[in-house]
Amino acid sequence: MQTAGAAQQDLAKPDLAKQTNGKQATAGPVVELVDVNKWYGSFHVLRNITLSVRRGERIVICGPSGSGKSTMIRCINRIEEHQSGRITVDGIELNNDVTRIEEVRRDVGMVFQQFNLFPHLTILENCTLAPIWVRKMPKKEAEDLAMHYLTRVKIPEQANKYPGQMSGGQQQRVAIARALCMNPKIMLFDEPTSALDPEMVKEVLDTMVSLAEDGMTMLCVTHEMGFARQVANRVIFMDGGEIIEINSPKEFFANPQHERTKLFLSQILH
Repeated sequence: MQTAGAAQQDLAKPDLAKQTNGKQATAGPVVELVDVNKWYGSFHVLRNITLSVRRGERIVICGPSGSGKSTMIRCINRIEEHQSGRITVDGIELNNDVTRIEEVRRDVGMVFQQFNLFPHLTILENCTLAPIWVRKMPKKEAEDLAMHYLTRVKIPEQANKYPGQMSGGQQQRVAIARALCMNPKIMLFDEPTSALDPEMVKEVLDTMVSLAEDGMTMLCVTHEMGFARQVANRVIFMDGGEIIEINSPKEFFANPQHERTKLFLSQILH
């Protein structure tokens, strides 16, 4: 039986046949977790997590509820604090140094399950807030950038509306555009479609597929297995706070190595 560690060793050179626009993942990890542990009180939520992500890779993380998936990616931009082990993002090790945390967050975009838009700001204002305040970008330049990304996610006509005037799928696309306005090197997605009505899921996934085709480094917690098959270089299965299995999508779905992976897939694939 192949362990998660062995699978990771086997996939040290992930299948990057899906080159996009001539772009390919470069050597050296852009995200690295080494023996990461986290507790909530006495609950051991992350257990010795080790993961290396190359620039340009698309990683899909799946597993049952409570397995530590969301906690793991939230630790990558220090929304959650790990208690032991090491997390390095683009060469910066995350610790209690606020300057380092801010530096990492400038280059890591995150899209949450809930859209987290400011209800009292227009869509355009939601998208320009961080570039103006964090990157000190002139307002006109920030607005032009925001319109570029709102066009990219196919809702430029919504720029002057407020979040409450939009559907859930539209709001989630705004959340993606807002993250892109900071020109991130890495995008983290925490179950971005789970709060959406089924008919809205496809429009958000299509936006994420488009990002993947541009070579964006992505870590995505999701149960959308069709997305994993289409986009991922590697699929990670977590359970009980551990990485149980890592494999290419083809092998993950056709030949799961662990009994817990097989059970999970039998429950979510019809």
